[in-house]
Amino acid sequence: MSIIICPGIHIQELTENFLMAWKDSVVHSLQSPDSVEILVYPGEVFSSLSAFHILEFLHKHLGDRLESPLIFICFSAGVVGAIAAASSWQLLGGKIKAFIAIDGWGVPLWGNFPIHRMSHDYFTHWSSKLLGGGENNFYADPAVDHLEMWRSPQTVQGWWVDSSFGESPSQQSLTAAEFLHRLLVRYEKISPESISAKEE
Repeated sequence: MSIIICPGIHIQELTENFLMAWKDSVVHSLQSPDSVEILVYPGEVFSSLSAFHILEFLHKHLGDRLESPLIFICFSAGVVGAIAAASSWQLLGGKIKAFIAIDGWGVPLWGNFPIHRMSHDYFTHWSSKLLGGGENNFYADPAVDHLEMWRSPQTVQGWWVDSSFGESPSQQSLTAAEFLHRLLVRYEKISPESISAKEE
């Protein structure tokens, strides 16, 4: 399994902080930690907006290993290029286990794979859901600065919202890093053969 990190347009230090907040704890929790590869897309200037450049990066690092399941974790502007790249990779025969968009406000998210949104406040969570997203999402409460979601997810308190319960969604309090941790551990347990239609 490969996890591809697609940052937004910001200093590289924020991405390093983001990885430090969850990488070790998640990898140690996985059933096969040695089989997990984490790829960080080096978004330079506006290339995070480009599906072409992200696909080029995937081909460079994964070659023709389309059977290797991918999880996308994207932030802000990085969501724009990544959602198109994920759909294109799938059309080529690739396996997408999940797409996690962190503060991809205003970006339509549709795909034949599980999609989750993480938002820095309730308004972003509510308004983004109108543009697509899965049933399991997260929003910060109290609200935090946009960059705080990427800089310090381990300190961002909020709610896991599971809307699969209809009009009265289930909520659970946890940090953004814990939400991400639980998603990744869950998807690691899903076999590549079971990835087909969108799983909410």
